[in-house]
Amino acid sequence: MKLKKTIFLLFVSSIYCLCAKKSSADDSLHVYILAGQSNMEGQGVVDLDHPKYYNDGKGILKNVFKKTEFKSKFPHVLSNDGGFATRNDVFVRFKTRHGLKIGPLGIGFTGYEGKHHIGPEFQFGHVLGIHTPQPVLIIKTAWGGKSLFSDFRPPSSPGQTGTFYVKMITEINEGLRNIKTDFPQLGKLKPEIKGFIWFQGWNDMFNASAREEYQSNLVNLIRDVRSDLNKPRLPVIIGELGNLGPKTNKSMSDIRHAQKNAADALGDLVAFVQTHQFARPKKKSPNTTHGHHWFGNAESYFLIGNEFGKNMIKLTNQNN
Repeated sequence: MKLKKTIFLLFVSSIYCLCAKKSSADDSLHVYILAGQSNMEGQGVVDLDHPKYYNDGKGILKNVFKKTEFKSKFPHVLSNDGGFATRNDVFVRFKTRHGLKIGPLGIGFTGYEGKHHIGPEFQFGHVLGIHTPQPVLIIKTAWGGKSLFSDFRPPSSPGQTGTFYVKMITEINEGLRNIKTDFPQLGKLKPEIKGFIWFQGWNDMFNASAREEYQSNLVNLIRDVRSDLNKPRLPVIIGELGNLGPKTNKSMSDIRHAQKNAADALGDLVAFVQTHQFARPKKKSPNTTHGHHWFGNAESYFLIGNEFGKNMIKLTNQNN
């Protein structure tokens, strides 16, 4: 009798928890902006394993998830058929040079055609989808080979505003305006921008003036984005230029310090998130000559997205 009572109480408790989570949802759509250059576009290889061009598939997502520690720690990523899952509560919009990519979160929301790559959005979306009762929309706005010094130059910095700063704001507003068209199932929900993630820095590393100005330009960019989106307390993550790992040259180190100092200067609701710990050796990666793209290692992009997701949850909790 005691055992039956215990089972009944556990059952009631589990139902209460499920209902509590469901009842905490409202009619809002949580929107996150992922912005930057090619590493935000996404260069993590999923299933290409040509022995010459992809190093026999070392470091590709398909092989990363053959590791027991990944399968056991991130089971939500895998579908019942052994492939990679697509979520029905997280959606992505990304305007690429090949055309507009829209749909439920899954593989392929990168600058490449087809579904053979991932960026930070993949696991970031899974983390936020698991955590958030409300549906989630990720708006990606990113272009390869662009600097903060000129291309993304914010309006508050002296000189001409960068073309890609303007494009970034335009694409964000376009994405918000077209929710009913792009995602009819989300059309009745009220979009609320919940966070902004900046992942950029490679191109500024090669210009002395760009390095010197990086901190002030990044502070201005965050302030201007908050102003242009009318979100003065928008939670922001600055992702470290972590390519090549902890040991790096002075130029990259200067950018990393500038990124951290910018986050410190902005203070409340801005987090500098280290990523260098997720760099993997080129000999264990698919694109052995692409250090600027984390050697195409999907494990790196997956773990970076995971770290962005965890830190964004902390920031949004502080903002409630």
